[in-house]
Amino acid sequence: MSKKNEDIEFEKALEELEKIVEKLESGDLSLSESLDNFSDGVELIKYCRNELNKAEKKVETVLKDNEGEFGDIVPFDEEE
Repeated sequence: MSKKNEDIEFEKALEELEKIVEKLESGDLSLSESLDNFSDGVELIKYCRNELNKAEKKVETVLKDNEGEFGDIVPFDEEE
């Protein structure tokens, strides 16, 4: 990840990613600018994915019982 993106919070990274998508979708960028923005976007996606994975592990740790076993966990996409 580029130096400018190393210390930003997840929310800021997601906001920046949304801005990059808007720029790319506008079609107003040169090929070089598009490639630079695409590259930055890929790095932000990697960062966000990593942060989400870390958050998921923290949630799993909190949900484990005293014996290290999970209770009844329902995946987020199956909740109603």
